[in-house]
Amino acid sequence: MFRRREAVPFTFVAEAERFRSNVTPPSPQRPSASQLVGRTLIGLTVVAGLVGSLLLGMPALEAPVSPKAPSQAQQSGGADGR
Repeated sequence: MFRRREAVPFTFVAEAERFRSNVTPPSPQRPSASQLVGRTLIGLTVVAGLVGSLLLGMPALEAPVSPKAPSQAQQSGGADGR
């Protein structure tokens, strides 16, 4: 049996691996100085917000400090009043 070649619909699949474009895409434009400054300021603002929230939130994450246990002298004085 001979192998039948497909008509037009599927020939692009076989040719897709061989096709190379001679058109180069345009190079990306470099950001201007004001765009760089804006991006830097936004980045610094985000980092400062994260650091500030961490600094303000650290006291809330610490375990509460319990008052010192009363000494024996204070405990015995309370027992006399009973």
